[in-house]
Amino acid sequence: MATKSQSSAPKTKSLGSTTNGKAESRGQWGRAWEVDWFSLASVVFLLLFAPFIVYYFIMACDQYSCSLTAPALDLATGRARLSDIWARTPPVTKKSAQIYTLWVTFQVLLYALLPDFCHKFLPAYVGGVQEGAVTPAGVVNKYEINGLQAWLLTHLLWFANAHLLFWFSPTIIFDNWIPLLWCANMLGYAVSTFAMVKAYLFPTNAKDCKFSGNFFYNYMMGIEFNPRIGKWFDFKLFFNGRPGIVAWTLINLSFAAKQQELYGEVTNSMVLVNILQAMYVLDFFWNEAWYLKTIDICHDHFGWYLGWGDCVWLPYLYTLQGLYLVYHPVQLSTPHAVGVLLLGLLGYYIFRMANHQKDLFRRTDGRCLIWGRKPKTIECSYTSSDGQRHHSKLLVSGFWGMARHFNYTGDLMGSLAYCLACGGGHLLPYFYIIYMAILLTHRCLRDEHRCASKYGRDWERYTAAVPYRLLPGIF
Repeated sequence: MATKSQSSAPKTKSLGSTTNGKAESRGQWGRAWEVDWFSLASVVFLLLFAPFIVYYFIMACDQYSCSLTAPALDLATGRARLSDIWARTPPVTKKSAQIYTLWVTFQVLLYALLPDFCHKFLPAYVGGVQEGAVTPAGVVNKYEINGLQAWLLTHLLWFANAHLLFWFSPTIIFDNWIPLLWCANMLGYAVSTFAMVKAYLFPTNAKDCKFSGNFFYNYMMGIEFNPRIGKWFDFKLFFNGRPGIVAWTLINLSFAAKQQELYGEVTNSMVLVNILQAMYVLDFFWNEAWYLKTIDICHDHFGWYLGWGDCVWLPYLYTLQGLYLVYHPVQLSTPHAVGVLLLGLLGYYIFRMANHQKDLFRRTDGRCLIWGRKPKTIECSYTSSDGQRHHSKLLVSGFWGMARHFNYTGDLMGSLAYCLACGGGHLLPYFYIIYMAILLTHRCLRDEHRCASKYGRDWERYTAAVPYRLLPGIF
């Protein structure tokens, strides 16, 4: 579902609806106009089974101590029935509904009503009103970038409550984890359905809508490119950046508090998971303006994939490591803990520096130094849909000379570090690295298909110069 990795082709201009020598085919921007049978089967599969996958993982921890095989074996051998498992599953409660409603309302208010002030006293931070990329219809949307501010205020309130106010227990999220799951599902389905109805009845920009003719594909992948209410409330930016990602670190803190309550200590593995994932979250908010140039904003339409995915898939499956450590507190040896920390830091360094090199290359049109040298480039050209010929450059220096998507490589190293912090007792905490490997590999192929259509033979020259996608010498 949702992830926050940027499109990887290192070029000086945005993709746009263009190709090398001809107007771009209608399917190249964002999602498809027409649906083949494989895409439709994939969509139906995800709509049917993604909610079940989330439930299965959370139920396995709640009822089977995070064993993924035990529930299946119980069902297969007749020791349990589906009705028995469902009967032991906590339902939605009035308390959980109140908590979730208050949470989402608070994030809406922080997003929509409080202009950013962080950029006024943090010189390197880019916040406030920023412009996004040009949409297929030629629209340049403006965004109020205030995610770092929302994250800071939310966590300031959390720590103030934990140490001074005592309005609620720091374990409140864990204690209501499954009832909150039903609330998150309700919001995910509600906003996805609303976005689809809105696209038909009152789209923000009709020229940025895509109708495939298939209900399931339209519902999942979205119709509107940038659905908005009013001038500033952008569905994509809000649900991608709040409430799931702001909650990510709060969820981990609640898991740590529960571990402290149950065992009288917080293990070094839990500390590592909290620190490494908080680094990722803070990086996202520090670079939220840069996020406006990512696949999620520049190419994806807003449907169930983003709406439900950001409400349910992200907060419930991206936090499996912390949840697992509540049930299985792992105290790592010092060499193991140091190794995990170094892997996570190295992954983050590669992820951030690769994206920095690309951003610097774009902003300076290649007039910069990368690793102390003038960057090597491949000159390329393409023709826009209005028939105009344009020139661009593809970067083949620094990390981008090692692999075409080396920022994803760093992302995967960080993801692996989260999982390794949990030891080797169960498969469940390793779901994240498996999922991220599949997702980012798919994004590699998707991005390269778009770039090949845009640049034609120039893209072939680029892939010859940088032959590997993720792992130099391997893939």
